[in-house]
Amino acid sequence: MPKPAFFPSGSVPVCVSIVALLLFAACSKAPPPAAPPPVEVTLATITPRAATVTIDYVGELEAINTAEIRPRVGGLLEQQAALEGERVKKGQILFRIDSQPYVAALANAKAALAQAQASLDQAERDLSRVQPLSQINAVSQQELDAAVARNSAGKASVEAARAGVQTAQLNLDYTTVTSPIDGIVGRALFRTGGLVTAYSSLLTTVYATDSMYVNFSISEQRMLELQRQWGGRLPDGGVKSGFKILLADGSEYPEPAKLNLIDAAVDKTTGTLPVRLEVPNPNSTLRAGQFARVVVAAQNLPDAILVPQKAVQELQGKTYVWLVDGEGKAASHDVRMGPRIGNDWLVQDGLKAGDKIVVDGFGKVRPGAIVADAPPAAKS
Repeated sequence: MPKPAFFPSGSVPVCVSIVALLLFAACSKAPPPAAPPPVEVTLATITPRAATVTIDYVGELEAINTAEIRPRVGGLLEQQAALEGERVKKGQILFRIDSQPYVAALANAKAALAQAQASLDQAERDLSRVQPLSQINAVSQQELDAAVARNSAGKASVEAARAGVQTAQLNLDYTTVTSPIDGIVGRALFRTGGLVTAYSSLLTTVYATDSMYVNFSISEQRMLELQRQWGGRLPDGGVKSGFKILLADGSEYPEPAKLNLIDAAVDKTTGTLPVRLEVPNPNSTLRAGQFARVVVAAQNLPDAILVPQKAVQELQGKTYVWLVDGEGKAASHDVRMGPRIGNDWLVQDGLKAGDKIVVDGFGKVRPGAIVADAPPAAKS
């Protein structure tokens, strides 16, 4: 019977050591972990397209014609004939002032005219009697001169009395206050029974609103740019241009605006050049004193590089996008941006046609990460 193998204490058989080493080596050569899947984002390829660069200005609307209604005579306001906000025609009655004092003044002026006319008639009769007598030396030269003087004074008195009648008649007519233009009546500043003063009391204002002015100002720098764009000079009034009027609710006013005035001098206090547009107002949508945005077409670009505004990141005064290379790797890329156009942003430098950028989902993107365009279902 063979004897069992005996190993000294602390020793290991050589064959056992070899097996253990082989097993350890096999375990240490585990396969590397799989690469992470591409990050799903929304990608866009840069495609140049035509675009118009616009500049917004704050404009204030003004009635094309405004008439302040002031009385030409004083007195108590007897009637408000036109309602506030009512559309009136030229010559339509707006107010009536108490006319009784002026009726009496007219009667007094007519009486004075009659008295002056009677005196003139007497002076003419006296002169007609004295002249023949003076030819035969029956009266003195002094008496003749006095008769001639009384006749001339009588004529002057009649003319003065006639002027007084005309003045009294005008004052009586002025007690009826009419509108000098077609337009809309503003808020009345005096009520019935109020005491008005000639030429100083403002009764109301009538606004001609068939057309409206839109006033705004441009900077000197912008003025020079427009001059270069328009061939070295600013256009004369009446030129139709790419002007749009945006109302307070953001809607675009449908009627076309045209350039009406470019001031001849720059405002020294603001350093800006006043500009005025004219726009039709057939439905009285626009009101004097209303504010609106004036959108001016500044530059037409046939091959503009535009990216969605949400694709551009801003940090510490710099702007960048996530640019994807041919291998699908994303990296931040500095760009120089121009003006915003709608929901897009004009790229002045840093991108070219065919570049692919991340538009949405860049919060998951890290430098060097592999990205892929998300399927339509994921985008929705």
